[in-house]
Amino acid sequence: MKLLDNVGRATIEFFEYAGGITTLAGESASFMARLRIRAGETIAQCYLLGYQSTIIVLLTSLFTGMVISLESAQQAVSFGVGSLVGGAVAYGSVRELGPMLTAVVVAGRVGAAIAAELGSMVVTEQIEALRSMGIEPARFLVVPRVLALTIMLPLLTVFADVVSIVGGMWIAFSYAHISNDAFIASARQTIGFEDVLKGLLKSVVFALIIAFVGAYQGLRTRGGAAGVGKSTTGAVVLSIILIFISNFVLSFLLFGGQ
Repeated sequence: MKLLDNVGRATIEFFEYAGGITTLAGESASFMARLRIRAGETIAQCYLLGYQSTIIVLLTSLFTGMVISLESAQQAVSFGVGSLVGGAVAYGSVRELGPMLTAVVVAGRVGAAIAAELGSMVVTEQIEALRSMGIEPARFLVVPRVLALTIMLPLLTVFADVVSIVGGMWIAFSYAHISNDAFIASARQTIGFEDVLKGLLKSVVFALIIAFVGAYQGLRTRGGAAGVGKSTTGAVVLSIILIFISNFVLSFLLFGGQ
């Protein structure tokens, strides 16, 4: 019976969480549809959540592209297919690793920051103060962060793709003596503009996941400072899990038939 109780409790908690985050997303979408947007705060959040994540995203993407190239370049040359290295690096970066790794890195930094900030406001009763003044927390706090991430994460993904390919090209030239022209020609033959757009579509979905999970975790914080820590950890873990799951689903829908 205890097992059934645990399963039932977990099921109820799952649907409560799903319903809560869906309600928050619906409220935020309603404000955005009516253009009830705080433009100044949105720009500030673009700087805080997006621009300040640039360095860590670029470093992650650079070394990822270099590792892919390092693992594949020498083997490809030994088998006489060195011309495929550029395509392999570009293929992996643009379609999968670029959007996904960028989202994971941003989730670790930004998702935690959103949950911690909103959780601290809940604990110190600032959210209740906003409601008492007739200010909707979803419009005042959530919408600017959602819009900022939706704008900035695709831009970070573009930068990540470029840096990853450039890093892979440098490694291919340095260690396998594959010319830059051959590398770029292979990349152009392997991926097209449609692949880039699909990768950016992934990043938009990932941005929504990070923003809404972080915001909801923060707004449901209970238990003081310890609760803020639990909300922050939960936001990062859940965001990363959902990013991996949605990445598989989107890859199947966007690229599965190719």
